[in-house]
Amino acid sequence: MCAEAEKRVWRCCDRRLPLGRTLIMGIVNVTPDSFSDGGQWFDAGRAVAHGMNLVAEGADLLDVGGESTRPGAAEVGEEEELKRVLPVIRALAERSGVPVSVDARRPAVARTALEAGACIVNDILPFAGDAAMASVVCGSGAGVVLMHMRGTPQTMAGFAVYDDVVAEVEASLQAALAYAEEHGIARDRVVIDPGIGFAKTTAHNVALLAATARLARLAPLLVGASRKRFIGDLCGEACADKRVGGSVGAAVWCALQGAAVVRVHDVKATRQALEVVRALESQKDFEAHV
Repeated sequence: MCAEAEKRVWRCCDRRLPLGRTLIMGIVNVTPDSFSDGGQWFDAGRAVAHGMNLVAEGADLLDVGGESTRPGAAEVGEEEELKRVLPVIRALAERSGVPVSVDARRPAVARTALEAGACIVNDILPFAGDAAMASVVCGSGAGVVLMHMRGTPQTMAGFAVYDDVVAEVEASLQAALAYAEEHGIARDRVVIDPGIGFAKTTAHNVALLAATARLARLAPLLVGASRKRFIGDLCGEACADKRVGGSVGAAVWCALQGAAVVRVHDVKATRQALEVVRALESQKDFEAHV
């Protein structure tokens, strides 16, 4: 681990998250229709219990979402989205002991979630040009994840066309970083996300993951590859909840390539894998200096 990485922090309201090792973000989907676990945690009480269990398994932070963003998912009204996420965010912010993120694309949802105790906005829509969301993040002091996507969950499948996917995603993320800075959001509050699976084919996703180290040089990088369709394509597994091995493999790769955060469903398996890899890396570093 380089000395520069050891010193990095992610400022999220009154929290400071050290980025010296890859953090694990556990997923709490309060939805009936998410691609992997839709309906399992739709009840607020079960969602809170699930989040607490993810923390017990080793999650460093939790990401709560009330609207499925799988390709073709139906759009959820703002009132319904808030009804789903607010009780869960309040409870987890009070009880979990870890930072809570709201996975949202509407500024009003983000603002209300931050008032309820979230300290990170995980913004799935292209950030550049969204002055309302920039204002929410700037005024609250929240941390923010800026993700690459084209279109919306309802239309993005038609936008998966690139001449050079890595270069084009990199340029979009650079534009989002510049826009955030122009709107008063300090760089140490920003994490970027290449948007694996969002307006991307399997080949695009593989190319982006192969370029993890390159993208991580722009800013601290979050990668969310867990259980996604491209893993099923690569491994021949149609059922999302049976893609744990492929998901852990992707998380380990991203960690070794410098990702700051991995967003996962399977926290315990990912934590175990990363602990083993860290131990081996430490031994390798020790032997190199003997």
